[in-house]
Amino acid sequence: MAAIRHQINIDAPLRKVWKALTTVEGVTSWWVDEARLDAQSGGRIVLVSEDDDGNPLEEIGIFVSVRPTRKIEIKWDNVGSTPTKGTTVTFQLARFREETRVSVVHTGAAILEDEELASTLHKDWKGALSALRTSLEGTANETS
Repeated sequence: MAAIRHQINIDAPLRKVWKALTTVEGVTSWWVDEARLDAQSGGRIVLVSEDDDGNPLEEIGIFVSVRPTRKIEIKWDNVGSTPTKGTTVTFQLARFREETRVSVVHTGAAILEDEELASTLHKDWKGALSALRTSLEGTANETS
């Protein structure tokens, strides 16, 4: 698998979806338990969630590119043992009819080299995007 790709349409305004991706309140409403972030190019992002054993899992990265209401690119640190170690995730947003389309592409050598990791991240993104939609529009629809 060269990259993990997901796309979802959300019945919410573009700016509301943007805030869900770029603010502590937004990110903790659908993605992780705790967050610290500075959503600007060069800004830092720290996400904290629980691993399968209930232990805190901290993912640290840098916002490589932030184009307001359009694109976010995050490069995750190479240090540690998180599933995202050394990978890059890109969110792209666009209006599609009356909805906001969110596209996610997650790439990196670890994903290319480890099929089990790729499968886990694929499943995680599917669930995360469903949670994003639910948090913004209150319904749980399928992701692609």
